Amino acid sequence: MNAEIVIFGGTAHPELADEICRHLSVPRSPTRITRFANDCLEVQLQANCRERDVYLIQPLVPPVQESLVELLLMADAARGASAARVTAVMSHYAYARSDKKSEPRISIGGRLVADLLVTAGINRVLTLTLHSPEVHGFFSVPVDHLHALRELTAHFNRRDLSRAVVLSPDLGYAKSAAAFARRLGVPVAAGSKERFSDSEVSISAIIGDVADRDVIILDDEIARGSTVLELLTVLRRQEVRSISIACTHGIFADGALEKLAAAEDVTEIVCTNSVPVPIRHPKLTVLSVAPALAEAIRRTHDGQSVSVLFEQ
Repeated sequence: MNAEIVIFGGTAHPELADEICRHLSVPRSPTRITRFANDCLEVQLQANCRERDVYLIQPLVPPVQESLVELLLMADAARGASAARVTAVMSHYAYARSDKKSEPRISIGGRLVADLLVTAGINRVLTLTLHSPEVHGFFSVPVDHLHALRELTAHFNRRDLSRAVVLSPDLGYAKSAAAFARRLGVPVAAGSKERFSDSEVSISAIIGDVADRDVIILDDEIARGSTVLELLTVLRRQEVRSISIACTHGIFADGALEKLAAAEDVTEIVCTNSVPVPIRHPKLTVLSVAPALAEAIRRTHDGQSVSVLFEQ
């Protein structure tokens, strides 16, 4: 594609947008967001979009509804300004958790938001570590679904892994945990989890050998941390050597980071900057996904394969 790249960002994660732009050597074009007295938002993209390849960097992070409406308005503005193509770069798609009807008369928010984005003018989606990979299929436009396993692998490969094991909190994330374990060359285990509510879970057993091992808990995101906190209780009965916690999206709501870091047997917590990390802690390491997202944008713009970013 020969059109010029133009990159805009909303208020959700300007630091990530700026870092991506630095890797691409492309300036971030200004966006004006106005809030009226009746609380409605207005968005103006303050750079030429006509026949340009437009990228909107806006993860759906708290306040999620504000982030979503900003993104919808940016997409509509770009389409109305005759952009050649509009790509939503959502390093976190919060509504991926709403992927099925678990009870009667519940909205499948992941599909609804996907439809809204396409209706607003999004032609392509670039996202990272969906909570449910099936959400990929909710979009009627192309989706490049990246992961952060390369960044996490590079980080953990710096340590002694001779007694390490990767642990998925539940069977639903076991496939990704197994892929991570293969990259590290270590075994994998999984928890048997039952969720009763957003804040209440039960882990009845761990499938696999974790006793006397350095456990690396891997999850897609940590919000309240209720699953990992329950898993720590189970691991303590297994007499493990050490515990590290890794995830892509470090939401850390309701003091989750402090609660996890307060555990003496937790040596390190690792996440990426896919979402803004509001606080810092000596046990917390934040890895950057900006280089991977920038490379995906470059390859998309040049019509090259993005699948090489998944290769080990």
